[in-house]
Amino acid sequence: MAKYRKLSRTSDQRKALLRSQVTSLLYHGKIVTTESKAKEIRKIAEGLIAMAVRERDNFETVTVTAKVARKDADGKRVKEVVDGKKKTVYDEVQKEIKKDAPSRLHARRQMMKVFYPVTEVPTKNAGKKKNTKQVDMVKKMFDEVAPKYANRNGGYTRIVKIGPRKGDAAMEVLIELV
Repeated sequence: MAKYRKLSRTSDQRKALLRSQVTSLLYHGKIVTTESKAKEIRKIAEGLIAMAVRERDNFETVTVTAKVARKDADGKRVKEVVDGKKKTVYDEVQKEIKKDAPSRLHARRQMMKVFYPVTEVPTKNAGKKKNTKQVDMVKKMFDEVAPKYANRNGGYTRIVKIGPRKGDAAMEVLIELV
């Protein structure tokens, strides 16, 4: 008996499809797809959410001193002349950073293997490249999704049947985060 569905695709096409749909599910919260794809997506998504829940508090906060370039009102670096050469002026700033434990770092890298990059486009600039920003899906998993499911033991997704698809009559379902 097979451990997964082949979905009538070669292995690289199947992996790409599942990665794409898992990324969409965890970014949007729900997607519409066929029943067999949803059951495969569920396996991957629940594993990632469980990993995020397990490692959500596994870090320490560290204060570090960093050199940051001083900037003027226009946002350009301030330069001063030293020995006939222009040098950038730096200020020392204290910053709080999260230092991952080794197991959380491993979980982060495992998630990065699955997620595709997500670009968020503001609604007023739809169709334009200006003011777009990359969404850090791993950070979203640890900061938003994991705390939501902290007191839950599995069962993070729900599959709801919608009905047969027009055209090929494949059973369509809505897979969503609970």
